[in-house]
Amino acid sequence: MTDKLEQLYHQLLDGIGEDPQREGLRDTPKRAAKAMAFLTRGYGQSLEEIVNGAVFESASDEMVVVKNIELYSLCEHHLLPFIGKCHIAYLPDGKVLGLSKFARIVDMFARRLQIQENLTHEIAKAVQDVTGAKGVGVIIEARHLCMMMRGVEKQNSSMTTSVMLGTMRRLDATRREFLALVGM
Repeated sequence: MTDKLEQLYHQLLDGIGEDPQREGLRDTPKRAAKAMAFLTRGYGQSLEEIVNGAVFESASDEMVVVKNIELYSLCEHHLLPFIGKCHIAYLPDGKVLGLSKFARIVDMFARRLQIQENLTHEIAKAVQDVTGAKGVGVIIEARHLCMMMRGVEKQNSSMTTSVMLGTMRRLDATRREFLALVGM
């Protein structure tokens, strides 16, 4: 994969009027190809691989919240980064998920070409599928470079998306508890 990407980055440099053979750019196609492979590595991962059996029996039925999981993704419209944080809450129903798995789930979906709305939904659905929780809530707050460094160039803009599933969607008090715990 990186060989093909390397060739494409070489063509890209040539296409914008640069000399891919000049000293500062000679290894750029190789570096850029490796970077793109890293930034999109989520395509080569699966939920089963990420969770790796880290779902545990538990009598806990109180809300579990994991806050401020940083995320880095690429906008599927412009291939520019968006950067933010993700908050996840769930109401266990006999099972809990290992703490680090939340960050791994976020990374797996963020490391694909995305729009924030879909990313939020994919994370919520994955947590629901893995845990069988009574309810799941996900909020993402992110800044999009496609809006900051091109187009309207609004440097202080950010976007917030949320997805609520199960009791997090149906019960107003549960939703309010989640929003209060994440400071929204």
